Amino acid sequence: MGISIWQLLIILAIVLLLFGAKRLRNVGGDLGQAVKGFKDSMKEDESKKDAASDQRIESQSAEPEETTQSATNVTSDKDKV
Repeated sequence: MGISIWQLLIILAIVLLLFGAKRLRNVGGDLGQAVKGFKDSMKEDESKKDAASDQRIESQSAEPEETTQSATNVTSDKDKV
């Protein structure tokens, strides 16, 4: 019930007659450049997200150290009294 190879060849022949090989080649090249640009922007966006998450993790890991030092100072102050 699906489309056979002969039906696809007939459709391809009609498209070639309507648009011509040169125009289809240009459309294919433009489509390829668009896909490449999309992939490049996705990689760039992911690298920005990774850098932002690394900075967030570093800032979060720095906060507990400061909190630990403050708690130690409070404990040592109690011991002095």
